[in-house]
Amino acid sequence: MAQQEDMTSAIKDGGSPLAPKTDLPLLDLEHARKSFEDNEVLKDISIQVGQGEVVAIIGPSGGGKSTLLRCCTLLETLDGGSLAFGDVQVATDRDGRAVYGGKAVMRQAKQHFGLVFQNFNLFPHYTALRNVADSLISVQKMPKAQANERARELLDKMGLAGKEDMVPCDLSGGQQQRVAIARALAPSPDILFFDEPTSALDPELTQEVLRVIRDLAAEHMTMVIVTHEMGFAHDVADRIVFMDEGVIVEEGAAAHLIDDPNNARTRAFLATYDQE
Repeated sequence: MAQQEDMTSAIKDGGSPLAPKTDLPLLDLEHARKSFEDNEVLKDISIQVGQGEVVAIIGPSGGGKSTLLRCCTLLETLDGGSLAFGDVQVATDRDGRAVYGGKAVMRQAKQHFGLVFQNFNLFPHYTALRNVADSLISVQKMPKAQANERARELLDKMGLAGKEDMVPCDLSGGQQQRVAIARALAPSPDILFFDEPTSALDPELTQEVLRVIRDLAAEHMTMVIVTHEMGFAHDVADRIVFMDEGVIVEEGAAAHLIDDPNNARTRAFLATYDQE
């Protein structure tokens, strides 16, 4: 990660980021740019996500979707642009360069989101229960009994009651991904990010995971989902963003963008998918 700098005198390690604001989006990304050497992957991307909104990001491989998610979740740093989670200003643009807040700002920002990876990223030697509870104990300093209770509740919610003591290698791919979703939900984040959560699963297991995400959407969980599941995006997302070659080509209401896209590039991309 690029070296982080204090953003203003109001943002210092151990201090609060900025004065509280109201009516802010949960995620506010403005004019984001990111390059890897000479490859410009994100080119002036702006996305806002409001409370309870489900946003699906679609597009061809190599279009910048996963890099966008990695920048939003602080796994990569922006070259330019600004990033905020509610009233936590994570990065601001100074003369075309993204300047990040200090360690206290990063800690605050990470409390606002959870991330579900496409390859689960569970600890292989931990039980399902410990995979979910561990961060609550080690990061949030929650008492072990309380953390385990929270973990059991979430595993039950994911349809995994009775699997608490199993390690990942004894679980199916769909079950592992549901453990990963429970882990992401454990700290009660404001927003969940999913990076192609079903790409490593066969069709039957894919449906297991999509059902869980549908249930979360019905509960008005705020989510940003990079996905190639067009039918799912059509039915569950409030809004779809179509990215290609590092830019947002088109965005709009999910049903409209899937059924009647305005842009020829969007139409050509969607024509490659079976919409049934």
